[in-house]
Amino acid sequence: MALTVNGLDELKALAGTDLGTSGWIEVTQERVNGFADATDDHQWIHTDPERAAAGPFGAPIAHGYLTLSLFIPLFTELLEVEGVTTKVNYGLNKVRFPAPVRVGSRIRLAARLAEVEEVPGGLQITVDGTVEIEGEPKPAAVLQSLSRFYA
Repeated sequence: MALTVNGLDELKALAGTDLGTSGWIEVTQERVNGFADATDDHQWIHTDPERAAAGPFGAPIAHGYLTLSLFIPLFTELLEVEGVTTKVNYGLNKVRFPAPVRVGSRIRLAARLAEVEEVPGGLQITVDGTVEIEGEPKPAAVLQSLSRFYA
């Protein structure tokens, strides 16, 4: 269940807070194929299960950017900001993909609200996130995300 804050003052007070972990979601072949269609990236390691089974990962894998895009729905399970007019994905400081996400795996997000800073008309938050793969020692993604919230 998401931590809910109301307004910029409550958000500002959360700087340095560990937000915990989201629930698990399964990365299915259908999700991978849909991402491939949306991005026109049909590389066989993602979309050809038979060929991918004989490839370097032993199975088809999710696109790194698919894993990254799942940050948003996973993050909304951790923090909900109410009492603002606009929420904007402002970008990323850095992203790494230490381990592949094999189709059929489950992932979740562990996140910490690392920093909150004032910007004209609102606040910018920096979130340190780790996308974990169930049963795997290395994470799928390690990232630092920036979002802005306006009053």
